[in-house]
Amino acid sequence: MNTPFDEEPHRRPGLFAGLRASFLTGIVVIAPVGLTLWLLWTVVGWFDSFVLPLVPHQFQPEEYIGINLRGVGVIFFLIFTVIVGWIAKGLIGRSLIHFAEGLVDRMPVVRSIYSGIKQISETVFAQTERSFEKACLIQYPRRGIWAIGFVSTDAKGEVADRAETGGNLVSVFVPTTPNPTSGFLLFFPEEDIIYLDMSIEDAAKLVISAGLVYPNDKDPLSPPDEE
Repeated sequence: MNTPFDEEPHRRPGLFAGLRASFLTGIVVIAPVGLTLWLLWTVVGWFDSFVLPLVPHQFQPEEYIGINLRGVGVIFFLIFTVIVGWIAKGLIGRSLIHFAEGLVDRMPVVRSIYSGIKQISETVFAQTERSFEKACLIQYPRRGIWAIGFVSTDAKGEVADRAETGGNLVSVFVPTTPNPTSGFLLFFPEEDIIYLDMSIEDAAKLVISAGLVYPNDKDPLSPPDEE
């Protein structure tokens, strides 16, 4: 396994240089694993601290086994969420939601907060048909400079009608590095878009790593594997 901290083969490093290279290589290996575990542990603990106080004591495992099991709050939250979703899909649930949203619409401050959170939730937890379709290459911010984008949908409505283009207009999200959740929504004529064979996940890795991680860790100039 080659790492950015491996010594060049024609140079024989000293003891300190070898220890330094090994230490940095170890950091590269340990840091992603450690940070991932720490983040999961923190998130689980946050769920427990928020959910468990709402659960009656007779239903908490600590009452029976004498220890506080981390992650029990997550289980209760998942079960509760599934039950709420199941009820909400029924006729009674839809009626209750419609009635509650009608009440919220009459509250000026609460209405703004609720509508904003609802829009964010619907965007983050959208169904699969709303996800990005393909990764692509576009010339941005000017011709001759290429950027990776994610094709979302064809432009519709007033945007498509008023754009001065003779062909199909496509919505493309151009992410920023290293945070791909922010970026720019751009509209390109379809003939100016080059669709890529790499998956959305591979394209996201390329953006996050600032061009250091290519699909399958291959040279970008080498041809793709045949399936």
